[in-house]
Amino acid sequence: MSLPKRITIHELGPREGMQIEKNPVDTSEKVRLVDMLSECNFPEIEVTSFVNPKWVPQMADAEAVVAGLTPRAGTSYTGVYLNTQGVVRALKTGKLLVEGSLSVTASETFSKRNTNRTIEDTYAETEKRIEAFKDLGVAAREISVMAAFGCNYEGSIDPDHVIRLIARLQSLADENGLTIDMIQLADTMGWATPVSIRRLVGSVREKWPEKRINLHLHDTRGMGLANAFAAMELGVDDFDSAVAGLGGCPYAGFKDAPGNIATEDLVHMCQEIGVETGVDLPRLVDIAREAERIVGHPLPGKVMRGGNLQDYRNNAAKAS
Repeated sequence: MSLPKRITIHELGPREGMQIEKNPVDTSEKVRLVDMLSECNFPEIEVTSFVNPKWVPQMADAEAVVAGLTPRAGTSYTGVYLNTQGVVRALKTGKLLVEGSLSVTASETFSKRNTNRTIEDTYAETEKRIEAFKDLGVAAREISVMAAFGCNYEGSIDPDHVIRLIARLQSLADENGLTIDMIQLADTMGWATPVSIRRLVGSVREKWPEKRINLHLHDTRGMGLANAFAAMELGVDDFDSAVAGLGGCPYAGFKDAPGNIATEDLVHMCQEIGVETGVDLPRLVDIAREAERIVGHPLPGKVMRGGNLQDYRNNAAKAS
């Protein structure tokens, strides 16, 4: 077993969480959540999504959220954008790190539901997006595959299919002079297992050994941390997560299923296995509890209820 000495964690809660909340969350509360998370030393916080409010009304205040946040040194603030209009909106805020991604969905059915495009439509649109990135001066260094491990509508996804999708995006990048540094594999609907993580991550590593891999893991069926650990054993050192387990995909066909792996649970696991994160865990646990109050319903994070083991060790040491 060879674990990385340190991993990078991208905090997605303010965006992933708010996009799926049934009851509107006040803009000021969204801003407060971002500002609290800024105290935890994350290298990146994803704060909002620049999408059509007709489809995702929870994101109608994207510009207002960005305008209200207080940036902190050492943290980049980012957003999600599915088209050129979204990129332009993000750039106009003047506060966000705006980078491009070449993305595709491994499931035809989910691609249509989530982006209203077929896989072939996505590749055609990608060529246009690359031109738009160039025109806008936006760097594109990442390839992303959503539903890379499985789909509620189509079942398990063949790893060879994912490799072909990535290879096609890499060819587009090469043709346009783009340097791809990162490949993201997203378990959008929580189908991954440690075995499938090893299989797909291993295949990607074999094909593109020079690239970093980011995992976007959902804890839909309680496998999230096991999957993260399996990936770390393969040397993966870049992960997405969301405070308190906020989030989920509005088009995945779930009812009240957990979303992303809880950031504080991931940080706690790393603490216990000797992997550094740089994240302030005690402060993050407090924020996880506050996130639950902000959305007004229970969230699936575990450490905010069970407690940080280091606190128990400290208390035991004092008692002795």
